Amino acid sequence: MQAIFETTGIVGTGAMGRGIAQMAAQAGSRVILFDVQPGAAESARDALRATWQKLVEKGKLDADRMQACVERLTVAEDLADLAPCSLVIEAIVEKLDVKQRLFRDLEAIVGAEAVLATNTSSLSVTAIGAGLSRPAQFAGYHFFNPVPLMRVVEVISGLKTDPVVCKQLSDFARQFGHTPVSAQDTPGFIVNHAGRGYGTEALRVVGEKVADFATIDRILKDQMGFKLGPFELMDLTALDVSHPVMESIYHQYFEEPRYRPSVITAQRLAGGMVGKKVGAGFYAYQNGVAQVPADPPAPAADPLPPVWVSPKAARRPELYQLLKALGAGIETGATPSEAALILVAPLGLDVTTLAAVERLDATRTMGIDMMLEDTATKRRVLATNPATRPDMRDAAHALFARDGKAVSVIRDSGGFVSQRVVATIVNIAADMCQQGICTPADLDVAVTLGLGYPMGPLAMGDRIGPTNLLEILFNLQTVYGDPRYRPSPWLRRRGALGLSLTHEEI
Repeated sequence: MQAIFETTGIVGTGAMGRGIAQMAAQAGSRVILFDVQPGAAESARDALRATWQKLVEKGKLDADRMQACVERLTVAEDLADLAPCSLVIEAIVEKLDVKQRLFRDLEAIVGAEAVLATNTSSLSVTAIGAGLSRPAQFAGYHFFNPVPLMRVVEVISGLKTDPVVCKQLSDFARQFGHTPVSAQDTPGFIVNHAGRGYGTEALRVVGEKVADFATIDRILKDQMGFKLGPFELMDLTALDVSHPVMESIYHQYFEEPRYRPSVITAQRLAGGMVGKKVGAGFYAYQNGVAQVPADPPAPAADPLPPVWVSPKAARRPELYQLLKALGAGIETGATPSEAALILVAPLGLDVTTLAAVERLDATRTMGIDMMLEDTATKRRVLATNPATRPDMRDAAHALFARDGKAVSVIRDSGGFVSQRVVATIVNIAADMCQQGICTPADLDVAVTLGLGYPMGPLAMGDRIGPTNLLEILFNLQTVYGDPRYRPSPWLRRRGALGLSLTHEEI
């Protein structure tokens, strides 16, 4: 295979640099490793040889190809040794001045046609290349760790980057076996930008004492299909990594409310409870295993009261069918009897608001999340309001657990848990498309591959329905009065016209 770039220089040979070097060598490029730390490049070369040997032993790489990769790998003793490179990728410390100085030095070493690329995850590509005499030859090339397994790469165009350079980098990524996605030079690019909603909204939910960490994680995994709950994810990535990214994107967007960080993560970072790697985060860890509290069992409640469902409940016919299947006594009168458990199923509103507006007896009123079909989820979520009686709470829990399905009972929250987290994710993604940061297709691909979501944010929005999402967001604004929840014009217009969130104007 003829590599797009015949010779690739890698500056910085930590885990990220080694991963990029591995894929570049496997793609047929000669690779030159350089690191300012004595012995680091040599250690990286040895580690790559060991990696290739393991791949041979597992039957994933043949011996001849391994030998060819090893022969293409060399170590530079000085930065000047990178002169033959047609591409140089840096994977060094995330400090603007350090990167700027490196690229000024590199520009004076490599040929005029050589491409320079930064693997920055949080700094402006335009700012890094601002002092270069050939900024058209400079771009962002953001890989994810571990590079061989995370098969997506963001190709970022600075304000002066030549589009031909981005095409070359995209084609080279395809030779790696990776999927390139194109992004404009904005804070967080695609993946880190689109990922803002998941953790920050979950932190708002826990900050309101709606539910604990484990319950929120269970709900988002069982209702929405996320592989990891937000607090499991933050423990895995570690708050010394994730919290500074939250703050960076928030401040780079001049305190845009949609990206607002949380005092919870700031405090835990200050206290050293950063996650799994130190044995203490949102969960405690023993031998690397999270100590997760057990899911509270369903209470015994017999006999169960009859159930009356609000006429304004979401998916009301489906809710009636579910109650019938669970063997509930169902009241169908215009108003509930004095003995009935009252059910509301809001989109975006809290149980308290509906009880007040519909003039229901709040002591007997419970909410159930019906954003998705009951058959599409592994967990039902119920919500009390501040006045709900314990016997009614327990009766509702017992009833909806009758068929063995998991049930979580939370405190009152506009949009329960899943509604507000998913609406925030989709709204941020829609606004990224509105800003022209990337195409809808690249956004969904990047997030699915880069974050492991069950589907892309825009596909998620179409699954729930843009109209339903608008209702959730408008109602969240009503409950909380926070501009964080204002709908993106992209979402609002497509919802109003009944269009897919992936629809692009001609």
